[in-house]
Amino acid sequence: MAQRVVTVTDVLDGHVALDIECLDRIYLNAYVPILQTSAQVVAFLSGHLGFPFPSPVLFRQLRDRFRRGVASFAEANEIPWVRFGKDQAKLEVMGPHLARQAATGRSGVAAIGVAQEFQRVWTAYEGKTSTGTPRWSFAKTDRRVTCYYFYLWDEGSGPAFIKVCAYFPYPAKICLFSELRGVSAGHRPGRRRQPCPMPWRKCPAQRFVPAMTGSTGTAESGHTAVNSAHRFSSLLLF
Repeated sequence: MAQRVVTVTDVLDGHVALDIECLDRIYLNAYVPILQTSAQVVAFLSGHLGFPFPSPVLFRQLRDRFRRGVASFAEANEIPWVRFGKDQAKLEVMGPHLARQAATGRSGVAAIGVAQEFQRVWTAYEGKTSTGTPRWSFAKTDRRVTCYYFYLWDEGSGPAFIKVCAYFPYPAKICLFSELRGVSAGHRPGRRRQPCPMPWRKCPAQRFVPAMTGSTGTAESGHTAVNSAHRFSSLLLF
């Protein structure tokens, strides 16, 4: 009779337990629901924006307008502008900017980072109808495009960043930190730094304390994280 092979699970069973004290960070993916199919793209360009022909030229026009909006927002509010190099450690670069914003004790955008990254975006292919009339078909592909990183500091929640792709359909990501190089919600002038600044530190992994909303009891992790995202997103006023 063949002897059963002892696995790693057998060895560790009853000897190792998973104990989560805090979550280092939370990533939330964001997208525009009405821009996820080719039919929605056509409806958006022709129906919502009012262009008579849904041409991919509009993608570049919208991208350029968004770029100008971000640049104008940074200039008007005197926000530092950082161009990330290839494989550069973004958190190390942005750490001093976040610390400077935290020292003011006011919520705001600490700095804006710019990077070229591959993103899943819409592209177009030209074809012709049976009568020879030009037409465009739309499909998603991976392209190297401009991405903006808005590094934020909030007086109630500490550091975070919102990453937005500048190209159609504008995929985005929100990162909420529990702590970043000593830059936290408790890091303010004349105030002793708190050991657990974020609402989800020292909590069970499946639930967060909804401290950000000011309510009592517990809430599902997704609910509180979304409230955090709304709070950070409100700092972007352009």
